[in-house]
Amino acid sequence: MFTTLKTLLRTLVLPPAGPLIFAVLGALLARLAASRAVRRAGWGLLAVSLAALWLIATPAVADLLEPLAQRCPALNLAQPVNAQAIVILGGGELRMGAPEYGGPAADEELLERVSYGAYLAHHTGLPVLVSGTSHETLAMQATLARNFGVAVRWVEGESRDTFQNAKFSAQLLRGEHVHRILLVTSANHEWRAAHEFTSAGFEVVPAPAGSWVPPPTSVSLYVPSAIGLQRSAEALYELLGDRVRRFFAASDLRRQAP
Repeated sequence: MFTTLKTLLRTLVLPPAGPLIFAVLGALLARLAASRAVRRAGWGLLAVSLAALWLIATPAVADLLEPLAQRCPALNLAQPVNAQAIVILGGGELRMGAPEYGGPAADEELLERVSYGAYLAHHTGLPVLVSGTSHETLAMQATLARNFGVAVRWVEGESRDTFQNAKFSAQLLRGEHVHRILLVTSANHEWRAAHEFTSAGFEVVPAPAGSWVPPPTSVSLYVPSAIGLQRSAEALYELLGDRVRRFFAASDLRRQAP
C-alpha cells in the first residue's frame, strides 16, 4: 500500500504531470472564475506552469539538477577495494520477453547498473547479490550470465523500494558474515541508497553508474526534449526522496533493519 501511494504521489507531483496539473488549474481559473483578479491569477499560473515545464525539459536545467542529486563520486578502482560483495540494485526498465535473447533482459537504466556491476565483478572477483522485484532480479540474473558471464550468488527478489532493498539484503547477507559491500545503482540514486544500506548495518562503498559529466556547449542544451525531461524528473525525485528518507529516519516511522 505504501509503495503504491508513493508511486502515485511521484507521478502526480513530479514533471510532467505536476506542472501540467497546475497548468490545467490555471486554465480553469482563467476561464471560469467570476473575479477578474482570479482570472488574471489563473492566466499567470498557466503561463508559469508551462514555462516551468519547458525549462525542466531542457538539457541545460537537467545539467544543473543532476550534480545536486549525484553526491557520491565515481569509484576509483586505482585504489584497493575494501569490500566483501557487490550489491546491484534493480530499478528502471526491463523486458520480460526479449525475443532476440529468448528470455528476460535488462534495459536502459537497469542495463547500465548491471553492466557496471559485471565490470566490477570481473575487476574485483567479488560475489554478486542482485536486489529488486522478482521480475527485476530475473532479468538481472539472465543479463549478467548471458551477456557478461557473471554468476549471481545471492538473489533478493522481494523488495519494492530502496528501504526494502537494504533491509532484505541485510537479512540475506547477515548469515554469510558480509557487512562491507560495493553498492551499485544509478548515480542519481546512490546517495539515498547508500544511506539506507548504512542504516541497515552495512559498511558501504558507493559505486555509482552513469555519473554526470559536463557536456559540450550547444544550442540543443536549451531546446526541450524527452530525455531532458526524464533526466530532470529523475534528479528531482532523488532530491525529494532524500528529504523523505531523512524524515522517516528521524521519526522512526519505518523501523530500520536490526
